[in-house]
Amino acid sequence: MDQAEPPPPQSSSTPRTSVSSTSSSSIPAPTTTTPPLSLLEPVSSTKKKNRTRVFRVFRNVFRSFPIITPACRLPSLPGGRLPDSNSRIIAGSRITGTLFGYRKGRVSLSIQENPRNLPTVVVELALQTNVLQKEMNLGMVRIALECEKRDKKEKINLLEEPLWTMYCNGKKNGYGVKREATEEDLNVMEILKPVSMGAGVLPGKSDVEGPDGEMTYMRAHFERVVKSKDAETLYMLSPDANDGPELSIFFVRI
Repeated sequence: MDQAEPPPPQSSSTPRTSVSSTSSSSIPAPTTTTPPLSLLEPVSSTKKKNRTRVFRVFRNVFRSFPIITPACRLPSLPGGRLPDSNSRIIAGSRITGTLFGYRKGRVSLSIQENPRNLPTVVVELALQTNVLQKEMNLGMVRIALECEKRDKKEKINLLEEPLWTMYCNGKKNGYGVKREATEEDLNVMEILKPVSMGAGVLPGKSDVEGPDGEMTYMRAHFERVVKSKDAETLYMLSPDANDGPELSIFFVRI
């Protein structure tokens, strides 16, 4: 009599994933292999390269022109000075911001034009992930990142500054550091590509068991408001007008 074949062995442990998202798409089930990256180059990066190339051509042509001294002068304004251009806020733009990190590790901020693009900025904050979660459970969170003004000859975009003094709700926490996106950062952004807004848990370090080996994340739309070349603010846009935590991130050169 033929013996029945034994059933295939089943794995005793499976990764636990908890995801809460307002996006209509769901996160693909995690696999043991690293998913191939399909994130696109940011549009601003492409435009910047084209602008640099056009500027070089314009500069070379401009240098070939003869120098002409103008015969007229600018009219003087009442009070003898120009109006303060920093007194008004320039219209902002919507970006995607992701706060992520291991529960007992430092939280990082990733800024993207949208979930399909590579990060334009990644800043490692001087705050542990579980501490940030506690602060957000209380409601309002204000993160301020400050750095010193540079010499006028050193032209660098505000969000390209490498080091920041960080404050959370008025309390100094340490230093935030801008860094290049690591392979792990890119893998997290790839997994979260279908998510527009939401929060949850992703499988993390395989050598650490329990909650400490899991990576938590929170993704939302942020309104980027540029007041001047030395001051920008990211305001989190909550899907519920009067519900959910409020988060603002200030970048300031002082």
